[in-house]
Amino acid sequence: MIPSNAHARVLIAAVFLFPALFLFSGCEDFFREKPQETPLARVGDSYLYLEDLQPKLTGAYTATDSIAFVNNLINEWATRQLLLSKARINLPEEQLKEFELLISDYRAELYTRAYKEALVAQIADTLVGEEELLSFYEKEKENFKLQEKILQLRFIEIPQQFINQEEVTRRLKSFEGNDLRFLDSVGVQFKKLHFNDSLWVPLSRVVEEIHPLTYENEAEYLKKSQFFQLEDSTGVYLTKVVDVLEPNEVAPLKYIEPTIRQVLLNRRKMKYLRALEADLMDEATREKEFEVYENN
Repeated sequence: MIPSNAHARVLIAAVFLFPALFLFSGCEDFFREKPQETPLARVGDSYLYLEDLQPKLTGAYTATDSIAFVNNLINEWATRQLLLSKARINLPEEQLKEFELLISDYRAELYTRAYKEALVAQIADTLVGEEELLSFYEKEKENFKLQEKILQLRFIEIPQQFINQEEVTRRLKSFEGNDLRFLDSVGVQFKKLHFNDSLWVPLSRVVEEIHPLTYENEAEYLKKSQFFQLEDSTGVYLTKVVDVLEPNEVAPLKYIEPTIRQVLLNRRKMKYLRALEADLMDEATREKEFEVYENN
């Protein structure tokens, strides 16, 4: 059972959401009882109204183009209705029953899913605390093994004829407060830069950014605490590796934090929906809206 205040919010949300659901117009004449406007065309007992075409009447057209476009839409609708009519007459009865059941199930799934997602978006708590994150990580860390090497590093790509290469190299290696300020001050001259060496980066991204680095030679350069310099026709790459974690090692919390947050939110969502469904069933049973008949 969900708490009474949450239940009240569910009922309030339902009042506002259900009218919105009935505005959907994807199903043929599903909610229409009487025509509100003069029809544009008719095939048998089915009518096409201007309001049915409004979603497709976007953009600017000349008068001639508009008439041609609308006529084309009318002809398409008529062809579809005629084919549908023939299909209902000529397809086997069992196949028609099967299709109607599939259509009914799909319609119900669309509405109920949209309704549940709207309720979850309005009511469910989307905040995940640090304590909850850490607790889940400690319990499940063996399930978070790395699939590829990840690294903490900083690097710069400079033009080949860069004047202060030695100074930049020394500063990138040292990386104290004054060094970072100096590198920031001349950073406009760099072709690429990455200074956030507390961020874990997958090997695939490193190989993508440092062009001379490949999967064949990366083990030679990407070692903990190593500095290396590579170059190609486009520039010189200066790189300081801070730390490395290999495949099958446990991923650090910061690296998989977005994944854990999503897992926890999904679990919370499923728990909320199960409680909501149980509460709806209990209420329907109490109010005699839902009964299961015993067959003797």
